[in-house]
Amino acid sequence: MMGPGWSLQLGPHPPPRASESQAAWPGLAEEFGSSPHLAKGPPCASGHLELRPPGVFLIPYILIALVGGIPIFFLEISLGQFMKAGSINVWNICPLFKGLGYASMVIVFYCNTYYIMVLAWGFYYLVKSFTTTLPWATCGHTWNTPDCVEIFRHEDCANATLANLTCDQLADRRSPVIEFWENKVLRLSGGLEAPGALNWEVTLRLLACWVLVYFCVWKGVKSTGKVVYFTATFPYVVLVVLLVRGALLPGALDGIIYYLKPDWSKLASPQVWIDAGTQIFFSYAIGLGALTALGSYNRFNNNCYKDAIILALINSGTSFFAGFVVFSILGFMATEQGVHISKVAESGPGLAFIAYPRAVTLMPVAPLWAALFFFMLLLLGLDSQFVGVEGFITGLLDLLPASYYFRFQREISVALCCALCFVIDLSMVTDGGMYVFQLFDYYSASGTTLLWQAFWECVVIAWVYGADRFMDDVACMIGYRPCPWMKWCWSFFTPLVCMGIFIFNTVYYKPLVYNNTYVYPWWGEAVGWGFALSSMLCVPLHLLGRLLRAKGTVAEVSSPRPVSRTPSHPPVGSRHDLQSALPLLPPAAAAGTDRRARSLWACPEPLGQLGRGVYGRRVGPPGPRSGGGGGGGEACP
Repeated sequence: MMGPGWSLQLGPHPPPRASESQAAWPGLAEEFGSSPHLAKGPPCASGHLELRPPGVFLIPYILIALVGGIPIFFLEISLGQFMKAGSINVWNICPLFKGLGYASMVIVFYCNTYYIMVLAWGFYYLVKSFTTTLPWATCGHTWNTPDCVEIFRHEDCANATLANLTCDQLADRRSPVIEFWENKVLRLSGGLEAPGALNWEVTLRLLACWVLVYFCVWKGVKSTGKVVYFTATFPYVVLVVLLVRGALLPGALDGIIYYLKPDWSKLASPQVWIDAGTQIFFSYAIGLGALTALGSYNRFNNNCYKDAIILALINSGTSFFAGFVVFSILGFMATEQGVHISKVAESGPGLAFIAYPRAVTLMPVAPLWAALFFFMLLLLGLDSQFVGVEGFITGLLDLLPASYYFRFQREISVALCCALCFVIDLSMVTDGGMYVFQLFDYYSASGTTLLWQAFWECVVIAWVYGADRFMDDVACMIGYRPCPWMKWCWSFFTPLVCMGIFIFNTVYYKPLVYNNTYVYPWWGEAVGWGFALSSMLCVPLHLLGRLLRAKGTVAEVSSPRPVSRTPSHPPVGSRHDLQSALPLLPPAAAAGTDRRARSLWACPEPLGQLGRGVYGRRVGPPGPRSGGGGGGGEACP
């Protein structure tokens, strides 16, 4: 057996980055807080939120979580932990499909760029909440129009005692909440073709958010892991407080019953299944590369299988719990306005910036509840943003050879990334900024792109690299093979689910419309599809480019490459460390009769403690990212 100074290396392999040789998650608590799915899980916190058909939506949501969400969630975390690399170099496990890494970098860059606008708007509302009378509760401000009216209850318009309005006249009037959102915060223009001027108030909040993100991410997981203790746990306190307050409001029980009572007729609608798949893949942050980046900071023998299941369940559980908070408030609003609950709120950012602000205006001590809600929204958004930027920077720095390392490399890289995103974000704080935001949200990180990414991840790992082979790799890390359900999902169920929802999404595609009134021009949709295709085409274009540059036939390019036996390379075979170690195994293990023994023998404890990726060599002191700074060997074409 090889001593602790040896490693298994296949193909060209860059040396480790000294700057990250000691970086690691101290434990599950910090990884839990930093997981992007947690921050995006609560439905009130995400700009990607949709109000799905309640009750019945939980059925496809749970099924797709079991068949698609959890298996791919585990796949990405374990792959990052095994290869010790970010979103790009992690696909050195199968370099022909390294385009998956570039695609995830494109998607997460788009997410980092537009998602922070939710934070900027939430910060703006938070500042405006520190007043005795909320500015969106009344008319008479400079941003209000003559159509502004504060009447909420329908019976108030029947006697015409307020504002001398009949019910027909009231239907054409506008709420001060909507006018504050559209006229003050967004300063909404006539369309994408009318960008207008910058909104300096929102711009300053946006700049403050980026500065905060920078100083929380610039030192890597050492700083991020400490921050998320607060940003990930305190929102639960706020959710509990808001739930208690919401449950005591009149009409809250009706809202919760509406949330839980299924409408079985909706189950036959393909749109419900499309929505469930999209929600799962977005809330679990699948396909963004952030999960592989987080996994790469785990210790090599960390039980990522247990962690992935726990974190996925916490994510979905948080979303389910937050639904009670949201629908208790919506039930109260429906009671106050005398309308059905389905009429009181809209999907998307309007739920966070129209429905809830309207609800708090009807509560006693309204500024307190407004400040609590938007503070929670800000913390949840910051948690997501930390991880998105961390995932992007990790993948970017993995591409740089160690010979290019310089002092403050990470700090400067994070600064340049934040500055570039801020410059792009300036297009979203203009009068037409909401139309730009909707383009990014609808196309760049939509269900279509994430489903495409997840489909290829499963195909590559299960059918190109080998599902059994990867299960052995996981056993090498955690000491036992995971449930066969994971392998079956990677091989069959998950790709079928992803492709099925992808096809339905394409067939039932609807052009982007803002607020059910503004139809985007053709060139706006072309820009949106440019966002989507810029990530989706990375996989086939990289595959084609690699094949065209390679010498020999496709069969020769696809065959395993032998590694020469030199003093710097241990005598290993050409395929994988487990297969290469077979001559060293006991006869029973070598014969394949005991997979667990095979895995444990091929990955002895000293090597696991050294924290190297299976494809990396141990260099320098022990550390979970000391193994090659990107794991690099080419194990398959």
